[in-house]
Amino acid sequence: MAEIHCRHFSGYKPCSRNSVCDSSCPSRSIVRESVLIVHLEALGAVLRSTSLLAAIRRKHPRAMITWVTKAPAQALLSGVVDRVLTVSAEDLLKLSALEFDVAFVIDKALAAAGILRRTKVRAIFGFRADPLSGAVVPANREADELWQLGLDDQKKFFDNQKSEQRLVHEALALGSYTRDEYEVRLTADEKMLVEMRRELWGRGSRPILGINTGCSANLPFKKLSVEGHRRLIRQILQQPELKHCLIVLLGGPEDSVRNVAIAHGLPVIQSPSDRGLRDGLASVAACDLVFTGDSLGMHMAIGLNKWVVAWFGPSCPQEIELYDRGRKILTQAPCSPCWKRVCDKPVMCYDQVDFAQVTSALYEGIQWLTSSSKPHFQGTFSSPFL
Repeated sequence: MAEIHCRHFSGYKPCSRNSVCDSSCPSRSIVRESVLIVHLEALGAVLRSTSLLAAIRRKHPRAMITWVTKAPAQALLSGVVDRVLTVSAEDLLKLSALEFDVAFVIDKALAAAGILRRTKVRAIFGFRADPLSGAVVPANREADELWQLGLDDQKKFFDNQKSEQRLVHEALALGSYTRDEYEVRLTADEKMLVEMRRELWGRGSRPILGINTGCSANLPFKKLSVEGHRRLIRQILQQPELKHCLIVLLGGPEDSVRNVAIAHGLPVIQSPSDRGLRDGLASVAACDLVFTGDSLGMHMAIGLNKWVVAWFGPSCPQEIELYDRGRKILTQAPCSPCWKRVCDKPVMCYDQVDFAQVTSALYEGIQWLTSSSKPHFQGTFSSPFL
């Protein structure tokens, strides 16, 4: 008899793991619970929330996990959960056919709470909507701390010292926090692409430094200016410990024009920027260390176990977990953090980043790469990288 509660069973075609679907199948994985994760945006935050999956599996070890998000974030979740749905009409129709034992709602947003109306859920953790006012409120008492941070700038900007991973982990009542890593899985073809890109860029005895130049349009001040990037690159090339790095500009389609301007006249490589999120992951994976603002590119680099040097201006550095693989550089602007989308300061926070701190942190990354056999760097080199 077919194992209809096996996580690999669809009911309309073979699962490709075995020619016979019964209790003798070695790939048989019986589902005892159904778990729903609702995290719609932003892209970097969705990727960061993959760090919750290990704890969710510990608490619900035999669960089928479905994640609802907004396009194109589903590309970042490929291979890490059983089912990924978007907010498209077709996917919401699929959602309406399902029932869940537990829902983890991560977004503090009415739209995320509204997803629950499209299905049946027995228990909710995280956030829900007050049906009278539409206000977002905690769904369980453990979520109150994270909810309160959103209502008080003093608490969020200065008093809180927990990472966002820990805050969300505790809000969802997932047990003791153990600094679980992001889950980012590359396919075999993508791993081949990474190796091809490293070879194309000139892998060998030279480390590859990726400079992520962009950020979300919602917070445009989380990236350096074009001239700021050019000054930083010149300063990197003047450092004896760093001048032999291969510098690759990273970014998405919105960064293509800027990257051309940044690269003009400088010995840098421009990675493809118009081939989608998965191709972007491959470009980051091809690098050995990454300099970035607080952005999707930063989260990609963290998830891919790179040495990350991240600078912070409008956002809160304490909310970011680098897992002991990087350094945070804080702007010297006295008004940071602010989370403002519009700013009229005569000198912007991105123009008050100490590049000496950046180059020092990058050199520390070079030492980290060479201190022992790291899978993240596949070449061999020794100081001063001649």
